[in-house]
This record gives sequence, structure tokens and C-alpha cells, in this order.
Amino acid sequence: MNRILVIRGGAIGDFILTLPALKSLREANPDSQIDLLGYKHIAELANNRFYANGVRSIEYAPLSRFFAKDSELSSELKNYFAGFDLVISYLFDPDQIFESNLRRCGVREFVRGPAKIDQGTHAARQLVEPMEQLGLKVETLAAKLYPSANDRQFAREFLQDCTQPMVALHPGSGNERKNWPLQNWIDLGDSLLGSLSFQGSILIVCGEADATRTGRLRLIWSNPRVRFAENLTLPHLAAMLEHGTFVGHDSGISHLAAAAGANCILLFGPTDPAIWAPQGENVRIMQAPGGDLRGLTVEIVQNAISTNFNW
Repeated sequence: MNRILVIRGGAIGDFILTLPALKSLREANPDSQIDLLGYKHIAELANNRFYANGVRSIEYAPLSRFFAKDSELSSELKNYFAGFDLVISYLFDPDQIFESNLRRCGVREFVRGPAKIDQGTHAARQLVEPMEQLGLKVETLAAKLYPSANDRQFAREFLQDCTQPMVALHPGSGNERKNWPLQNWIDLGDSLLGSLSFQGSILIVCGEADATRTGRLRLIWSNPRVRFAENLTLPHLAAMLEHGTFVGHDSGISHLAAAAGANCILLFGPTDPAIWAPQGENVRIMQAPGGDLRGLTVEIVQNAISTNFNW
């Protein structure tokens, strides 16, 4: 096949859970043009970074017509879709209206992927199913990112004054119920900074959704050993986490850290790690008793860090 399009919306974690599927597709088609249609700031993780040759935004306004039956379709998008030999879509399309409109454009081979994850099997296992329908072999369900040389250069410059080893803490997530109490993060950071066996630095990972939490941490830690990585692009952040230790929740950034290769300690509360946790030998899951993260003490998490990474 010369040209393949993968359509994948969803949040950061959803996209990264799809990388094992994309890996099997790329390995089976090493010389093909593979494009992604998705949220550009997320799909950029794969753009010219092994998986894809190009990315287009799923938020392009004329695309909305493809979700309406018998609508007048953009001629520019009709030509765009007609240029692909294979389209694989993970979009929610229960009445197959989007698929029918793509077929009107001349798309002949169209494969549907799961738009929603069912209970019972790991999300990555469900997301590789369309590739298996195509007869492709899936070697692993552990996602992997491939930062570019420019990504790594940015990381080196950002972290050049940080002492090693580095522990990255991400105290937020997309859901307050999945968050460890903020005071626990403060106590964990204080414990690390005061430990004779840890002479490294702490990187606080934060985005817009974490502003309230990280604002408090900024007031508490005016320490040169603490650096804040705020609102970075995802490829730059992935390169920054590549060789460090990461502690976080069930979140997209935890999936990012695991796929980048960080040694991860991930705190799970009400969600099921058997379905949603990143896969890989570099990941350790700490499940809160009864799904209540208040049941995970600072000492338990600190011991997990020091035991796993032998400071």
C-alpha cells in the first residue's frame, strides 16, 4: 500500500494506547505514507517520529459535514480522502454515516477500530484488533515513543542545570477522584529533598488543568533543586522524561512517561489498571485499597521509589 490514513481522536492516553497498533502498521508498511487525522497537539507525538509522515487536524470545520447523512462534502476533503489506499478509523460512528461519506469519496478499503473501550481486556489489546483484522502481527502492547533529535536537544537545554538523578512528579489528572491528596505530594517532595540518599532534582510536570495544584507547590518549593515543566509540547515533555523516574496518577501524562521510557510509579484509585494502566517492564502500579487514594501513604510511595531505583 502506498498511502494509509489512521483517524484517531481522543485524549492523550487514548492516543498513546493506540501506538502498539500503529507500530504494527508501520512495521508491516515501512515504505508507505502513513498520515494521522487527529488532535494535532497530541498526534504530533507520532509525526515524523517513526509512526507517521504527516498529521492533519480533526478539528477542521468542513470535516463536520462528513458526520451528516447525504450532506454536501468539501471537494478538498473528498480529494484528500480519495488519495488513500486504506483508511482505519477509531471514530464513534454508530450509524456508519462517516464511513458511508468516505466511501462516497472513493475510499474502498475502510477498517473500523473500537471507538469505546469495553470492560474485560486491556485497552491496548482492544485497539490492536483492526490491525489483526488486516493480518498484521502485534509484538507488544507496551507503547513506545521516539523523540526526535530536536526534542532531545530541547530537553538537554531545559534540564542542563538539574542535578541527577531526576524524579518527575505529576500531581494532577483529568479527574479529581483519580488524584492523590495534594498534601501527600508535598510531603513526598519534602521527603525526597531532605533525604541524604537522594541528592538529585525534582521536576514538577504541569499543564493548564493542574494550575491550582502546581500554583501551591510553587509557593512552597523555591528550591533550586525543583524545576517546573509547565505547558510544554508533548514531544518535548516526552524527551524530558525519557531517562528519569516518574510518579503520577492514571493520566495521559503517565502514559506519555511510560511510553517515553521513564521508570514509572503510578497511583491508581477508582480506575482499573488491568484495563487502563500503561504496559511495560518500566511500570509499577500501586493500587489504592478500596479504590480510595487516601489509603496510599507517603511512606508506601517513597519506599516504592527507593526500592525500585536503589538510591
